[in-house]
Amino acid sequence: MIARPAGLTRAAVPGYSLALAVLILGPLLGPGHLLLRDAVSTPRSFLTDSALGLSGAAARAVPQDAATAVLSAVVDGGLVVKAILLAALWAAGWGAARMVTVLLPTVGLPGRLLASTVMVWNPYVAERLLQGHWSLLTGYAALPWIVVAACRIRQSSSRDLLGWAPLALSLAAAGLTPTGAVLASLLALTLLALPGPRRGRHVTAGLLLALVASAPWLTATALSGAGAQGSDPSGVAAFAARAEPGLGTIGSLAGLGGIWNADAVPGSRTTPWALVGTALLLALVVCGLPALWRRRRNPVIVTLAVFAAAAVILPALGATAWGLGAGEWAVVHVPGYGLLRDAQKWVASAAPFYALAAAAGVTTIARLARRVFTPERRGRERTAAAAAVAIAAVLVSLPDLAWGVGGALRPVHYPDSWRQVAGLLAGADGEVAVLPAGTFRRFTYTGSAPVLDPAPRMLPLDVPQSGRLLVGSSEPGPASGYTDIDGEDGRADMIDTVLRSGGSAADLADLGVGWVLVEHGTPGLPGNQDLLDTLDRVHDDEYLTLYRVPAEPAPRDAATGARIALVAAHLAWAALLAGGALGCVLGVRRDHRIRADQT
Repeated sequence: MIARPAGLTRAAVPGYSLALAVLILGPLLGPGHLLLRDAVSTPRSFLTDSALGLSGAAARAVPQDAATAVLSAVVDGGLVVKAILLAALWAAGWGAARMVTVLLPTVGLPGRLLASTVMVWNPYVAERLLQGHWSLLTGYAALPWIVVAACRIRQSSSRDLLGWAPLALSLAAAGLTPTGAVLASLLALTLLALPGPRRGRHVTAGLLLALVASAPWLTATALSGAGAQGSDPSGVAAFAARAEPGLGTIGSLAGLGGIWNADAVPGSRTTPWALVGTALLLALVVCGLPALWRRRRNPVIVTLAVFAAAAVILPALGATAWGLGAGEWAVVHVPGYGLLRDAQKWVASAAPFYALAAAAGVTTIARLARRVFTPERRGRERTAAAAAVAIAAVLVSLPDLAWGVGGALRPVHYPDSWRQVAGLLAGADGEVAVLPAGTFRRFTYTGSAPVLDPAPRMLPLDVPQSGRLLVGSSEPGPASGYTDIDGEDGRADMIDTVLRSGGSAADLADLGVGWVLVEHGTPGLPGNQDLLDTLDRVHDDEYLTLYRVPAEPAPRDAATGARIALVAAHLAWAALLAGGALGCVLGVRRDHRIRADQT
């Protein structure tokens, strides 16, 4: 048997993971911007108060919006989002293989490639891509790297500061969104708290890193007051985990699926193939359980197993009658709980254990299928063949994840109207009220799926939005089957009321509104035309009409101290991200130098 060059072996996993990421994102990587459901990328976004999290709505896109605003001043924002998304999927697969190397050092390259496949090619990734949760996938990708980093910290000396750099980078990357920060912090702190030397110091240092990684959204939640006033309890049932065909809720979650939105699901998961795909995935996990049981003295493996079980069982319980009742109480009485109401998000915590179990089960699969292979084949060849069959099974279990989740992920091209309107608003005063009322749009140039209104990110002024949602139907507008979920920003609701009920231009100005933008070609509740006729029309075409309010808008009441605190929190997060990346580079160079000296 010809041995592979060491360099080729080391490059196999990252190269394979990158190939999977490209195969998934495919058409999205062309010219244009990502605009699908909750995902909004624009050529340029701006560092407004809303981008910092200083608004009445919950801080669900902090520090994501501020980061893209800063980066889009240098590079097109669409390219920024695509690069982050590609890097997240790449890192997820690569990290799973590194985790296997650390926890199961006897598992060879075939098992590591299988772990990468399981981590990247599963319903969770597909459904979150279709829902537009690109920034959440950075937190998902950080999970296996956090396992690797925590294991290294537990084994390193107390003076090895560079050993903390991977954990700092992973937590900061996960902190791009609040849910990612919570997922990563819980896993990191639990692993650091496992029995071992210097456990107290490790937990303290890990807690400090986690707080810095979460500083932007924690600060925004504290200052905006959105978390303190609670969220609409009807959102708990609307965002509960959902059963897929033939699986039930717990079966869907165990298969890493079950997102609340039935429209954000690959076609294969809406048919009986969902049962087949889930069975294939869980069969691979089950094959690895005996090998992991033999390693049950390793507390890290046990912890990952507990996280996986909790990630499936707790959201399933949350979808029961008493679980919904508990959630409805929590969103009203627990500050910030509304940020966590999408219960299926937490299934991400099961993925690292699934990947580990699949890798551990390769030898079991080879042993069970030994009769299929010729007797002349050696053990390694049988293992490689078994891993290839297992990888094929994972890919076949979700065939339409390939090439943009069946073509649903594709770049959108904005009409030039948006650039023209943004130019007219540059340097202007006041905020921009938007019509039709509501948070989501369906333009002719975006396809059939609803998309988050791009105006708050496209325009250089703040765009008040209440966060009100209509969930439960694929068609916007009044319809049976909808759950109407109130938003958190009361001032934005007041602006909507003025626009729809026929208030005056002075009423808009008193609320801080200096402009009104009407977006054409999308369903929704229109504004009062009599009010619009009293405003000054400054731009009008088939896509957008912009009006100027002929009165001086009242200045926003936001305190300078709040802005300073939010900027400081964002800078602390950015410093953690940059410092972690620099520390990783220095640590790799140091390790290479040590290995060179030893040889």
